Amino acid sequence: MPSSDKNSLFADRLHHYIRLVRADNPIGAALLLWPMLWTLWIISNGRPDWLVLIVFVVGTFLMRSAGCAINDFADRHIDGSVERSKNRPIVSGAVTPKEALMVAAGLSIISFFLVLTMNRLTIALSFVAVGLAFLYPFTKRFTHWPQLFLGLAFGWAVPMVSAAELGVVTPVAWALYIVAIMWALAYDTIYAMVDRPDDLKLGVKSTAILFAERDVTIVMLLQFIVLGSVATIGLKNGLSLFFIAGLLVALAVLVRQWQLIKTREPAPCFRAFRLNNHMGGFIFLGMFLDMLISP
Repeated sequence: MPSSDKNSLFADRLHHYIRLVRADNPIGAALLLWPMLWTLWIISNGRPDWLVLIVFVVGTFLMRSAGCAINDFADRHIDGSVERSKNRPIVSGAVTPKEALMVAAGLSIISFFLVLTMNRLTIALSFVAVGLAFLYPFTKRFTHWPQLFLGLAFGWAVPMVSAAELGVVTPVAWALYIVAIMWALAYDTIYAMVDRPDDLKLGVKSTAILFAERDVTIVMLLQFIVLGSVATIGLKNGLSLFFIAGLLVALAVLVRQWQLIKTREPAPCFRAFRLNNHMGGFIFLGMFLDMLISP
């Protein structure tokens, strides 16, 4: 085979793998990243170990990518009937189920080698992370709470980063892990509201279906609990002016989310889901500036 054809084939496979792991749409990785960064900055007083920071940022993107590949493998018989996911690589035949599993395994192995640079407790906790990441995509078959399992999986970076930074999972880290679970439950319920018409036809379970007409109320209640909890934890740990400013901007983002999801229309709900990236980012920016500028 001519080298130009080989290069073209490689580029084609790489393009499909990028789509498989959502590297072209990294919002999911960002949503996983923010609670980890909140925790790391609070427990380190804004002076994290740079190796810990690099390992967890890179590991976050790798494990989220592995999770996407597993999710598409698990949903390969469903995605074709859902408007939002009907063109995913496995459904279209661009990537085989076996390839998806190989990609997920490869990314998980790379992540594990990164974790090996950390202490024993962090390494031990990483096995729980892998188990949660591989379990979550299958939960929508047997429970209406897959969004809760997503929170358990996405939030597990919080106790892990505490273990890596301090050698122990602190009470603050456990508290922020609960916050991360509630936040994921809220934003992934919004995400599930986008797919609710298709999920009802297919018999797929979600909290959006379980909550029914109470969905908007429950989501907003969870979001305000998250914001209030982060505020309480941050203020108790000495954060002040810039942190409060970040919280106020995050509050404005929450109000905008409510305006969008109260329609229960798929397109506005999807925009509201994406706004959670801004919410998490403004909270972290407030923390970062407060610890950088304040004495």
